[in-house]
Amino acid sequence: MAVKHDILSVLQEVRDGTLSPEDALLRLKLAPFEDLGYAKVDYHRAVRQGVPEVIYGQSKTTEQIRGILESMRRRGCVNILVTRIGPDVAEALKEQFPLRYEPLARLAVALPEPVQSRGSIVVATGGTSDMSVAEEAAITAEVLGNSVTRLYDVGVAGLHRLLSNLEPLMSARAVVAVAGMEGALASVVGGLVDCPVIAVPTSVGYGASLGGLSALLSMLNSCASGTSVVNIDNGFGAGFLASRINQMESAES
Repeated sequence: MAVKHDILSVLQEVRDGTLSPEDALLRLKLAPFEDLGYAKVDYHRAVRQGVPEVIYGQSKTTEQIRGILESMRRRGCVNILVTRIGPDVAEALKEQFPLRYEPLARLAVALPEPVQSRGSIVVATGGTSDMSVAEEAAITAEVLGNSVTRLYDVGVAGLHRLLSNLEPLMSARAVVAVAGMEGALASVVGGLVDCPVIAVPTSVGYGASLGGLSALLSMLNSCASGTSVVNIDNGFGAGFLASRINQMESAES
């Protein structure tokens, strides 16, 4: 990331004696964020977390998203995730920025550049209806530099579908299990694999599913060790966490 390079160049100037520590401190103080009035763009996010700020697009206007993207582009950020936006917003953004839009995930990658993939993350769904949330998780993980295998429609109503995919499950460093209805997929997967399982309840289901609350409670009460749960429909959060697990320093490339 360019932000990392900016800070590295400051440190190198201090080392070489061309910049005083006091002047370096001032430059770093000015660097952390830019106040756009409606948003404070966090330029140090890439330094702290290794990933530039992600733009949550829902409830933001197109002009606000444009302003944030332009601010980040000036600082050299690439592969910026813009989540929860519709095709109309994506088309408007394409007029100003290179942008790849994934309609099923309602997610865009602005200023896209190739990334080197590593490790192994599996994203599995209970049903086809869970795919939009699963794709948000999968694409997020891919943009962050992870190899992703998709296993869709492998829910417990036909357990043989899941059991026929044991090889990718057993070789994964993290599994994202996305399911609505009763949310049982996460417990089943958690009982099969030796890696962390990130359970994502979805709002898919009939009346008593309560918009995903039933799946959320089922996953929170899972008896499968090594299973954690993110919020309802939070594919982005699951993909980000899976990336962190997959790219832990102790893991081999």
